[in-house]
Amino acid sequence: MEIPILQDIVIILGLSILIILLFQKIKVPSILGFLLAGIIAGPHAFNLISSSHEVELLSEIGIIFLLFVIGIELSIKELISMKNTVLIGGGLQVGGTILFTTLIAYFFGIPLNSAVFLGFLFSLSSTAIVLKLIQERGEITAPHGRVALGILIFQDIIVVPMMLLTPILAGKGGDIVTTVLILILKIVGVGVVIFLLARYIVPRIFSMVVKTKSKELFILTTVVFCFAIAWLTSSVGLSLALGAFFAGLIISESEYSHQATVNVLPFREIFISFFFISVGTLLNLEFFIQNILVILGLVLGVIFLKMLVVGGTVLLLKYPPRTVFLSLFSLFQVGEFSLLLSGVGLDNNIIPSSIYQYFLAISIITMGLTPFLIAAAPKITYSILKARVPSSVRHRLESLNKRKTSEETESKKLEDHLIIIGYGINGENIAKAARNAEIPYVIVDTDPVTFRKAKNNNEPVIFGDATNSLILQHLHVQEARVVVIAISDPGATKKIISNVRLYSKTAFIIVRTRYVREIEENIKLGADEVIPEEFETSIEIFNRVLKKYLVPYNEIMDFTASIRSSDYEMLTSVKGRPHKPSLQHLHIPNREIVTLSVQQNNRDIVGKSIQTSGIGKNFRVTVLAIKRDTQYITEILPDTRIKQGDLLYIFGNPVNINRLNEALSF
Repeated sequence: MEIPILQDIVIILGLSILIILLFQKIKVPSILGFLLAGIIAGPHAFNLISSSHEVELLSEIGIIFLLFVIGIELSIKELISMKNTVLIGGGLQVGGTILFTTLIAYFFGIPLNSAVFLGFLFSLSSTAIVLKLIQERGEITAPHGRVALGILIFQDIIVVPMMLLTPILAGKGGDIVTTVLILILKIVGVGVVIFLLARYIVPRIFSMVVKTKSKELFILTTVVFCFAIAWLTSSVGLSLALGAFFAGLIISESEYSHQATVNVLPFREIFISFFFISVGTLLNLEFFIQNILVILGLVLGVIFLKMLVVGGTVLLLKYPPRTVFLSLFSLFQVGEFSLLLSGVGLDNNIIPSSIYQYFLAISIITMGLTPFLIAAAPKITYSILKARVPSSVRHRLESLNKRKTSEETESKKLEDHLIIIGYGINGENIAKAARNAEIPYVIVDTDPVTFRKAKNNNEPVIFGDATNSLILQHLHVQEARVVVIAISDPGATKKIISNVRLYSKTAFIIVRTRYVREIEENIKLGADEVIPEEFETSIEIFNRVLKKYLVPYNEIMDFTASIRSSDYEMLTSVKGRPHKPSLQHLHIPNREIVTLSVQQNNRDIVGKSIQTSGIGKNFRVTVLAIKRDTQYITEILPDTRIKQGDLLYIFGNPVNINRLNEALSF
């Protein structure tokens, strides 16, 4: 049984692999590799693709997954906060581009209806390319990332009215008012459905799915939900991509969004490649070569026009200069929806085939330039802003920057924080200690029961598998100071250590393991400290025994440290003389008798009397006796002085005793 599309998939992906391998060596973006593969395999070159329609369908799936992931990374609240950018910014950018394109095209003798239609085409930018590149750079929540996203959302919505207006521009009548009213009603209906799904249905469904602990069921539920919302919006005349974006927004409101992203990403990477390949197949090489100078001139003109409109739009929105330049370097290309719209115009004879070919060439070249200009945008922007400009202009730009500072606050990122992997008994206790010490921390767990417990405790927790590198990126592992791995799965622990070390060489990794035999392997993988449960319990018990025998606190700490430094070998054959009790055993609830060594010359205590040192007042403990050299001072008076080297017998609350020990030891 022969499956034609399978042959096409093997050919185009195999060709893509060879080209991208070469491009990676010369550091050329992979998007260009896919475009070139499409050009080579397309009908205007070697014609290697027999199922072009099926390849286009696969490319649509890629766009669906791309917009789904983008939606997950935002939230409905963030989208609402972007309303000015979406409505005003998008409206100004689309309207401005249409106006200037129409005037220029009409000036060069193109009929008015065709000129307006060309304005439609050039007003749209590439959602697939821009958002993919911005997302890979981690800038989707940056000011220019949010501007680009807002304008692209408006473009994805406005393309529907453009398609409705295209037959009117071609002179074909129709009840456009009724059609638009019906479309608006459908959009409102979809909005209501999406609200109900986000608020009441989706969280419950995912909660039930997660409780099964079935990875397959979770993936299947995520993909089906994404496709279902995309199909719903498509059925009312909106784009599949917009529906996928809405589906992502709904998932973003749930507690399982990060894991959903992890599950969808492999599908996105595969299917989005078909989109770039399908774009490449459209280029007519013969036409391109014959008209290359004209095409390059038009490319420069389109880029200049779009940058001018985008820059003016972002400036009117009162964003600072840096955001203005980064935005115009992101949205200068012609988009994939323009390609779809151009086909409708060609079918309605609104543009001749020659203009259509020029348009295709311009679109593909601007798409190909996008990775380079987005990558170079920060350096170009820095150079522009550092250039000498008139003081009046610089003052104006600085005032815009100050006025917009409060509006473009980026999402707060974790840095210098503690990552706790696993919210079992150990993870929970570590979180409590971190909270009390005011250490910033974040928890990750994939067990639905412990995840729900952490949420109920108002902990900063995300649902996700920490063995996945994307989850670690969400946790900002590259910015973390300490990573504590407190899970019981040895295999997962090793994988997490390896993945953490891929992103951070400086994070201090502490691992809890069950057995001593696992210490060496975990340390080889990159762990800094490995704590085995089977001996830590013994150490804690013995510490308490030593306290009851009034062994000096510093000696207990030294003893514990020596055990740990020898990888707990001492516990299998403890050598040395046992500690003898200095005083009789006493037991009073929440009170202890311990001995503290005066090791440091603390000016507030050493050399001063019991009264002036403030031991009783500041630390709320009682000095029972002092051992100085070989003598014992048992009659403690207010004027009894404390000297360096003394051994103090202290009675009091354990917390207060620890405070005093710190003052005497450091």
